[in-house]
Amino acid sequence: MVQNYKQVSGVCSPSNTDEFLTLAHEENVRFIHYTWQCVMREMQSFQGTENSNKGPQKYVERTPNPSLSSFTPVDLNSVRRRNAQDSKKS
Repeated sequence: MVQNYKQVSGVCSPSNTDEFLTLAHEENVRFIHYTWQCVMREMQSFQGTENSNKGPQKYVERTPNPSLSSFTPVDLNSVRRRNAQDSKKS
């Protein structure tokens, strides 16, 4: 599957002025986001059908790594909101 993505001109101005996102970075993020959304839609469309083995497969470790037992995923959206709120306060 090949996708064409529009290149956006200009550089984002993040809340932290020490960090600038390049156009290549933004394009990579858009690509990953779009592709992940496609995978999620495909997984949902095959879920519960007789063709469920033909769609994307979710990886599940058979023997979980004990050192990751306390791992909690980070909600990046909440981190972004919190950072935006903190920058408005200062």
